[in-house]
Amino acid sequence: MPTGCCKQTRLRNFFRWPSILLLAFAILLFSPAALAVTGSMQLTDSAVGFAAVIIFVLAYALVMAEEKIHMRKSKPVLVAAGLIWGMIGWVYVQSGMPNEAEHAFREVLLEFTELMLFLLVAMTYINAMDERRVFDALRSWMTRKGFSYKQLFWLTGGLAFVISPIADNLTTAMLMCAVVTKVAEGDKRFINLCCINIVVAANAGGAFSPFGDITTLMVWQAGIVQFYEFFDLLVPSLVNFLIPAVVMSFFINNRKPEEVYEDVWLKRGARRIIALFLFTVATAVACHTLLHLPPVLGMMTGLGYLQFFGYFLRMTLPRSLEKKRIRYTQRGDERKLRQLGSVVPFDVFNRVARAEWDTLLFFYGVVLSVGGLGFLGYLGLLSEVLYSGWDATWANIVLGVVSAVIDNIPVMFAVLTMEPEMSHGHWLLITLTAGVGGSLLSIGSAAGVALMGQARGNYTFLGHLRWAPVIALGYAASVAAHLWLNAGSFAIHG
Repeated sequence: MPTGCCKQTRLRNFFRWPSILLLAFAILLFSPAALAVTGSMQLTDSAVGFAAVIIFVLAYALVMAEEKIHMRKSKPVLVAAGLIWGMIGWVYVQSGMPNEAEHAFREVLLEFTELMLFLLVAMTYINAMDERRVFDALRSWMTRKGFSYKQLFWLTGGLAFVISPIADNLTTAMLMCAVVTKVAEGDKRFINLCCINIVVAANAGGAFSPFGDITTLMVWQAGIVQFYEFFDLLVPSLVNFLIPAVVMSFFINNRKPEEVYEDVWLKRGARRIIALFLFTVATAVACHTLLHLPPVLGMMTGLGYLQFFGYFLRMTLPRSLEKKRIRYTQRGDERKLRQLGSVVPFDVFNRVARAEWDTLLFFYGVVLSVGGLGFLGYLGLLSEVLYSGWDATWANIVLGVVSAVIDNIPVMFAVLTMEPEMSHGHWLLITLTAGVGGSLLSIGSAAGVALMGQARGNYTFLGHLRWAPVIALGYAASVAAHLWLNAGSFAIHG
């Protein structure tokens, strides 16, 4: 077959099959502003546009194969981001508009900065709690209580569902993952199942609260859904969590973790660091809801709390050690005296250095890459095609599936920007599907991507993908529950 004919066939297939289009946009994005940055030149049908999509598909194919090829996921997306924006810059320079591309890049970079700093603080607190032996003590307590693997599975998933509406799904998922990896250390299969359950539970819990996810916050701030109306999604969200959890629980060996006989004692300041972390989350929520400032401001302020407390721990360490040395000497506790000799001062910056930098750099690559694709016009084209030619119900259901590979934030931003003519029930539907659809794949939500880095080698893209049909069953059931329970709201037209 002639080369030109093959090329035309490939291009037709590209636009004909939505699955290929979805794969091209397999991305994760924290803030909607990058999607809002669209170039004045329409490049979706240009050679540069096609090349950008191909580069991104190849990069993400390498990310998906991380488990097999043992290449860290940040490497291909970093290169992809550079190539995509390099091509954009070249096109705009040739057209005499270099400032427009530069402005767009800076906007997208700002969004990554917010995400990176938010994640960095959360990771630092988790590392600090780990260093203070919080998770070791929790593991010891759980094993002493005799919890079986099934009980641990339901305990961590249930806590993720309950906590995420109050805090947020990302932070909640990271906390529960830290617990699981400590309790079941070395059991890759169980950790993978628990991480999947945590991601599904955290995303489902965040879907019925304005504070649980960025998308719900966007809908609330837009005035489309009132605060109390989000609770109409409580039962559908619960269905979304429970159905996959019930199925997965049948595949867990109902045995107990290995006994932990070590007498785990918390290091000084552990409980106060937990309290500071909760206060940091509250500060972030207050910044966003009360002051209408980015939540990263509250998180970075919380890092300051930890630094001040770290200074206090260092300054008071000699006096604390002397008191303990006297007490243990009086008791004749030689083991505790030997342990005092290994105590080192708490250093916040050591905890920062131990953050999962591969995950943070991976976020840089995908945020910058999707910003480039959005600037080229692809994401706007996708959302416009769906709402122009499809029924609102099916469009919202499909967009929920799309959010598994695009992430829910740019999806929701595109819908809010278009403001399609929809009933109140349809707005609740897109809130639900965009919130829980990201659970279908590990790359579909910030929680999933963060856990791939946190539980490296245990929770992987392919490990999550094997359970995608079960998660899809919960997704379909949650949509059906909403259509049935809130049927009256679909009759009201905006």
